[in-house]
Amino acid sequence: MKLGYARVSTDTQSLDRQIDALNNYGVDELLTEKMTGTKRSRPELDRLIDKMREGDTVVIESLSRLGRSTKDLLALVELFNERGVVLVSLKENIDISTPTGKLLVTVLSALCQFERDLTVQRTNEGLTAARARGRKGGRPPADKKAIEKALKLYDAKAMSISEICEVCGISQGTLYKAKNERENEKENGNYGTEN
Repeated sequence: MKLGYARVSTDTQSLDRQIDALNNYGVDELLTEKMTGTKRSRPELDRLIDKMREGDTVVIESLSRLGRSTKDLLALVELFNERGVVLVSLKENIDISTPTGKLLVTVLSALCQFERDLTVQRTNEGLTAARARGRKGGRPPADKKAIEKALKLYDAKAMSISEICEVCGISQGTLYKAKNERENEKENGNYGTEN
C-alpha cells in the first residue's frame, strides 16, 4: 500500500501543492495535518505509523514535511527500515530502498552524531567559561532539611515516593541518592557522624 503524508506548519498555509504531488504519484491513502514539525507527537503522523505494514511505501513531498530536525528525521527513517517500509521523497527524488537512499540514511546518521557531538562540545565550553568566571553549573543542591524530612517519610512508608518528593520539593533522584548514601554510611559504620 502507498501511504501519502502531507503537512504544513500553520492553519493559514495550504496543503494543495503537496496533495497534488502525492495524488499524481498514485498514493492509495493520504493523511494530512496542519501542525508544526517541531511537535514530537503529531496525530496524523502517529496514525500513519500505526497503519503502515511491511512492504508498504510512505510517500512525502519533501523530507522537511516529515521532520524538522536531522535527529527526528533519522529516527523516523530508521523506524521505517525496521518495519520494512520504503520511504519515498518526491522533491529530493529519494527512495530509501535504493543504494542512493541507503547512502542518505548513512549521511543522516553521521550528521545526527555530528549534531550531538557539537551540542556536547558547546555545553562543555559554556561550563568551562562559566567556571572561569566563578560560576558553577548544574542545579543548586537540595535543602538538607527537605532531604531529612523525605527520608523520615520514606522510612514511615505512609506515602508513595512521588508523594514524598512533591511534599518535600525534591526529585526522586535526590531521594534515592540520599537513601543510597545513608545505606552506604550504615554499611561503613559512619551513619550519624559528621565528617
